[in-house]
Amino acid sequence: MPKNKTHSGAKKRFRLTGTGKVMREQAGARHLFEHKSSRVTRRLASDQVVSPADAPKIKKLLGK
Repeated sequence: MPKNKTHSGAKKRFRLTGTGKVMREQAGARHLFEHKSSRVTRRLASDQVVSPADAPKIKKLLGK
């Protein structure tokens, strides 16, 4: 049988923790920081847990 390939876009955007949770980066943290407050940029810097409804699909894309 051929092997399943990991989805290249998914592996760049998501990662799994040791306990199996799917983590993602917060959107809006790439540019236009001039008008964003320091509080907002600090909040955007932390990783977020993917919603439970989306987690199984993302795990499948990651081959887990």
